[in-house]
Amino acid sequence: MTSVQGRATKSDAVAAEGENQHGSSGLGAVQERKAITAMTVKLAALFWLCVLLSDSLLWGIVGTDPIASAFGKVILNSFGAALTLVVTVLLFRIRAASIFTKVVVAFTFSILAAAIYSVFDIFIYLWMARPAQWVFDNVQFGHTMISSTAMFFGWSCLYIAMIYSFDVRDRERSLALAREEALAAQMRALRYQINPHFLFNTLNSAMGLVEEGATARAQRMMFSLSTFLRQTLELDPMKDVTLAAELELQEDYLEIERERFPDRMRFTIDVDEAALDALVPNLILQPLVENAVRHGVEPCTGEVGIRITAWRDGAQLGIRVENDLCSIDEGASRSGGRIGLRNVAERLAARFGSESSFETKLTPALFRAEIRLPWAV
Repeated sequence: MTSVQGRATKSDAVAAEGENQHGSSGLGAVQERKAITAMTVKLAALFWLCVLLSDSLLWGIVGTDPIASAFGKVILNSFGAALTLVVTVLLFRIRAASIFTKVVVAFTFSILAAAIYSVFDIFIYLWMARPAQWVFDNVQFGHTMISSTAMFFGWSCLYIAMIYSFDVRDRERSLALAREEALAAQMRALRYQINPHFLFNTLNSAMGLVEEGATARAQRMMFSLSTFLRQTLELDPMKDVTLAAELELQEDYLEIERERFPDRMRFTIDVDEAALDALVPNLILQPLVENAVRHGVEPCTGEVGIRITAWRDGAQLGIRVENDLCSIDEGASRSGGRIGLRNVAERLAARFGSESSFETKLTPALFRAEIRLPWAV
């Protein structure tokens, strides 16, 4: 019964999630359409205002009274605006078509609209001027056709550019969302990489302490473990934390590990006070510290030191994690911890690009990992 209920609940959750995603997608499309409509109205108002002003200025230069002809120009340009509405709707409907198709459609419409506009211009002239005699002038009609075609085609190109800008922003948002999802997945993978090995060793150590009668140490270890896991799981993978918070988390981790290796492990944290407020990607140090324990402390029978240092270097923050090596450590360090180190390098490259760096150095005496990233507070 419990199993059936569990499956039903999970199915309902998946269905609800799908509905939510569909609803969000639909809502996003509606919002985008509203934004495009609002921008089109503003752009059209500015475009036709410029057309009206330029017509009044140019015709005024050749002797036409701009005040007396203003009413006729307003009617003519209003008709032109109605014609541009047709091509605007048409271009929006073929938004996904190629730029070649859009240009052909825009140019064809511009010629047809220019012919209609030019004929309407004649009617406006006859209505407003009421000449005693009127003869159709091919040259003047041709001039009106040419200027009108350029006008309608100019609007079409302007609208295509506006739509293209919206498409570019949509792609940028999609890429940003995909990048965030990839980083979030990477963070989840990092957590899954850390927790099983860490949990297994810590629980085994706690059981060993209980068997030895060191219940106080076992209790401290379990309390520290629960605190560390709660803090890790509550972290937002897309939110930066201060270096002080990151170091506090790593200190909790090292305190747990020191309960496992009380006679073999010591650690120091030396950080410039000014660097404590710097922002860093959360859990960026976890793979480095875990690597120091797994491939520095665990294989060695003598005392091993782990050192974390951080400092400000101009416009960069430097962080270094070092661990001592003993004779059997060198081979382990060369072959171990590569997944965690690669995760750190990839995260830094994806987030900061060439503005960050990650270097490792192996000597017979120590293993060092050093991070450089842009200074931010």
